[in-house]
Amino acid sequence: MHRKLAALIAALTTAFSAAFIAAPAQASTGGTADGDTHPGVAMIAFYDGTGRYRCSASLVSPTVLLTAAHCTSGTVGKVYVDFRSVVAEQPAAGVLPAAADPSVGYTPADLEGKVSGTAHTHPGYSDFTDMKNWNDVGVVVLDAPAPAGLPIYPVATAGTLDAIRPGDVPKTLVTAVGYGTEVRKPDSGPQKPTPMSYPLLRRYVDMPLQKVGPQVFQANGNPNDTKGTGGTCFGDSGGPVLYQGAIVGVTSYGLTANCRYIDGYQRVDIAAAQTWLAGFGVTAAA
Repeated sequence: MHRKLAALIAALTTAFSAAFIAAPAQASTGGTADGDTHPGVAMIAFYDGTGRYRCSASLVSPTVLLTAAHCTSGTVGKVYVDFRSVVAEQPAAGVLPAAADPSVGYTPADLEGKVSGTAHTHPGYSDFTDMKNWNDVGVVVLDAPAPAGLPIYPVATAGTLDAIRPGDVPKTLVTAVGYGTEVRKPDSGPQKPTPMSYPLLRRYVDMPLQKVGPQVFQANGNPNDTKGTGGTCFGDSGGPVLYQGAIVGVTSYGLTANCRYIDGYQRVDIAAAQTWLAGFGVTAAA
């Protein structure tokens, strides 16, 4: 969501009106502070040679976090993992650990005493250049099992979303969880609602489905839609989208710069994702 924006725009403009601004999805528009509702969803931070970025991820085995490929592709060094529901209320130095050498990313010494892991990217990830084969799926393999007591989220069985009758798609709610920035009006001044990075915390939103495709599904994140409670935005990338208690997708992209319209999600209830995840010991729910 933070890299290859030009490629993303080029891909999306072939399918959507030019009136929309393509932007990688990263934060909550509306939604609810998560507290302890989804404690197995983590914030991840990493370097890619150009700087440090953050995404969201979910625990799908004691040692594997599921996220988006654009949150793992190009990562250098280790990945920092933080399961705290509230990471920071206000901007402050040291909110996230810093690498001693950003060009090599996090080292074990940088993350000593913290949860860490190694990023892996789906080999078929198209970097948003192939509309039929996005494969925006990645994992972080933890260096040690996750802290005890955290839930493991099941990956939905293959074809879960395909089983929803077309007429029921817009009536169906899914839940997205992540550490994205909140879109709200600034505390002072006449400015319009804007993505705000703080407080940095985990949130969840309920969204009505809009369309289910072979690789990607869309949901309506407009907080004014009475069927839902908000959508995803900057920082939510890679976070899980849950349906009937299982993960059907991960947050992938957005269509507007202010995160107030339809967003796209990479399906994980498809063979292309599940065959690859099986190589990390992650299998779909029975």
